[in-house]
Amino acid sequence: MRSGVIAQKVGMTRVFTEAGEHVPVTVLRLANCQVVSHRTKDKNGYVALQLGSGTRKPKNLTKADRGHFAVAKVEPKRRLAEFRVSDDGLIPVGAEITADHFVVGQFVDVTGTSIGKGYAGGMKRWNFGGLRASHGVSVSHRSIGSTGGRQDPGKTFKNKKMPGHLGVDRVTTLNLKVVQTDVERGLILVEGAVPGAKGGWITVRDAVKKKLPDAAPKPGKFRPPEGANGGAVEAAAEGEAAAAQAQTVQQGA
Repeated sequence: MRSGVIAQKVGMTRVFTEAGEHVPVTVLRLANCQVVSHRTKDKNGYVALQLGSGTRKPKNLTKADRGHFAVAKVEPKRRLAEFRVSDDGLIPVGAEITADHFVVGQFVDVTGTSIGKGYAGGMKRWNFGGLRASHGVSVSHRSIGSTGGRQDPGKTFKNKKMPGHLGVDRVTTLNLKVVQTDVERGLILVEGAVPGAKGGWITVRDAVKKKLPDAAPKPGKFRPPEGANGGAVEAAAEGEAAAAQAQTVQQGA
C-alpha cells in the first residue's frame, strides 16, 4: 500500500486526445508536498506517513507545532494529513513527493470538502419531487409535504430528511482516471470533477477498487531531502551514466 498526496485544486479545463476528442479534467497542484513524520507500530500501533503541503508563517504557529516541523527539518505547512502505508511503503522524512508518483492511466480516489450551499430546501438538498403544480396546491409547490403520521406514530422520526444546511461535507469521489502529469510544475490532471472549490485542499490516493498498475513506483516517486543518502545515490547514478556515455563515445571513436 502506497502513500497518497495532499494537493490543491486549481480548476477545470480540457485536454484533447490524438483522435481529437476532448476530455474534461481537473488540475491539481502539489504545493511542496513533503513527508513530515512517520507513524510506526512500536510507537503508534500502526504504520503511516504524515504529509504536509503549502506554506505558513512560523509566527502563526504554536511553539509545539514549530518544534514538530523543526525536528523534521521542513518549513511549516498549511495542511497536514496521514496516509496508511505498508511496512515497505515508508518514504524518508523531508522527502518531497512529485507528480509522477501517479502514472498516466491509473485510477485514484479524491477526497475534499464540498462547496457550501447554505440553507437549502428539500428539493435541492434531498432531490424531493415537490408538490403538484395544480389541484389545490398554491404557493407551497416546493415544500416537502408531511413529515410524520397522525395518531400513529404521532411524531416525526429522527433523521427525517428536511430542509437545512447543504454542503461543507467530506466527499470522496472514487475511480478518477489520471490523464496527465507535469513534474516540473507539480500538476496532476484527473478526468472529471473533484469535490471542493478552487483553491481548496484535497487528498489523492490510489483507488481502493481498482488494481494498481505495475508501472506505479514503489514506495513512491519523490525527491530525497537535501544532504540525505538519497541525494548521494542520485549523484552516484548520474556519475555512472556520464562514465558509461564517455566510454561509449571512446568506443565509437
